[in-house]
Amino acid sequence: MSHRALMIALAISLALNLFAVAAGVTAWVTREAAEERIEDVRAGRERMPLMAVIDTIDPARRERVRAELRAAALSAKPDFQEARAARREAIALTESEAFDPAAVSALLERSRASELRGRARLEVEAVRILSGLSPEDRARMSSLLSRHNRHRQRRNEPPPPPPPAGEADAAR
Repeated sequence: MSHRALMIALAISLALNLFAVAAGVTAWVTREAAEERIEDVRAGRERMPLMAVIDTIDPARRERVRAELRAAALSAKPDFQEARAARREAIALTESEAFDPAAVSALLERSRASELRGRARLEVEAVRILSGLSPEDRARMSSLLSRHNRHRQRRNEPPPPPPPAGEADAAR
């Protein structure tokens, strides 16, 4: 092999080795960062999952509470399905050639109203279920009322203020 061919082979080998080392370091750093994020999330959890909380209440009431929560979720399900369907419809209309801002706004309004209706059903049922529990069990189950704001509570962020009436109407 000539001197020139050996130099080319050495340069190619060096480039491949550098690429392999860079890929390995990148994979290691990415994995470490992902593990740290997972640990941060696990350490930041203040509440247990709902089913684990139910397991901590008085065994005599446990199955009744489970059944009532299941029934409440099933009663609110159509509202949440309607909200998702209206939002999907608004997105499809936005992506289409027949884009109509008024129709998209109406669909988004319908989506929000359906979601609020479903949430109200869940909250009303949660309060009704909580009223039938002992003070200790009620304290354990109180997370039912705060589950939809968990991400804000972790970051200690207040909920965003509603837009002024004039701006909300002007956006439509």
